[in-house]
Amino acid sequence: MAHITFYEKPGCGGNAKQKGLLLSAGHTLDVKNLLAEEWTRESLLAFLAPIPVPHWFNRSAPMIKDGRIDPDSIDAESALTLMLENPILIRRPLMQAAGLHHVGFVLEEVDAWVGLAGQSASEDELGCQGNQHQCSGHHHDDDDHEHQPGTCR
Repeated sequence: MAHITFYEKPGCGGNAKQKGLLLSAGHTLDVKNLLAEEWTRESLLAFLAPIPVPHWFNRSAPMIKDGRIDPDSIDAESALTLMLENPILIRRPLMQAAGLHHVGFVLEEVDAWVGLAGQSASEDELGCQGNQHQCSGHHHDDDDHEHQPGTCR
């Protein structure tokens, strides 16, 4: 089993369920507050650099939901600057184990990465509640199920 550093938004029901799956599978967690972490450009890029910029974002963040930020048209440097100033914009959870980094919680990818010992859950169970939300590491509107794959490396 793996020891996973799990960066969450405290109080997020989706993150709580994700942690439960990992613990039930026998993993140990070092849980950290994603919003209070002292992120640097380098520490954040360790998670985000290999994936497309639009996938860096928590699509349920208020600045995205109200249209102030368009993740699909922002460049990497601007996105990084915004995320360092406003960590709520960072897609969650961020996880690290054995030197590998993972962004978001796509059940199949997490299972392939560290193993979930047969644990399962629906996307709705693992996601945040609301009209537009990020569930299981991807974004969709309740009436639009165009899924963007999560990432694991």
